Amino acid sequence: MSDDDNKIDDELALFRESVGPVRRIRSTRAEAERRRVRATPRMREADERSVVDELAEAGPFDHELETGEELLWLRPGLQKRVLTRLRRGYWSVQDEIDLHQMNTDAATRSIRIFLDEALATGKRCVKIIHGKGLRSGPAGPRIKTVTARVLSRHPSVLAFGSAPPTDGGTGAVYVLLR
Repeated sequence: MSDDDNKIDDELALFRESVGPVRRIRSTRAEAERRRVRATPRMREADERSVVDELAEAGPFDHELETGEELLWLRPGLQKRVLTRLRRGYWSVQDEIDLHQMNTDAATRSIRIFLDEALATGKRCVKIIHGKGLRSGPAGPRIKTVTARVLSRHPSVLAFGSAPPTDGGTGAVYVLLR
């Protein structure tokens, strides 16, 4: 045996002498199971939701979306004849919603729900009646502006344009969906 082995044996004997006699403790209690809690990125999810809401509430980014004017919008990459056909009634209107008497928050939620339901039921062309905003005061037609903003940012909207005068004119839009 080497000096190192003797030293280890001496330290082990000293430890056992210091601790004294030892006995095993047996318990009849069952150990509590540890439940694993799955981490969820709640703050990140909340941040992402708030960004989507902020984008929907931000001011219009298209200079073409002016109040009192016709609303025209075409998803980039589509041919202009799609918008022409939409405005001429090439696709029949399969459903409509009237936003009169709603505030901007209610109108925003209603448009999103309406579009989701239209997509779920396979509708391709719908009409949204937003009104002309004649009683909106100096701020202009707020519901019309909100409608244009929500539609231009919705991923399933291909195009939208003001309806012909016989179907609401600048107080309504035809919307073409994917």
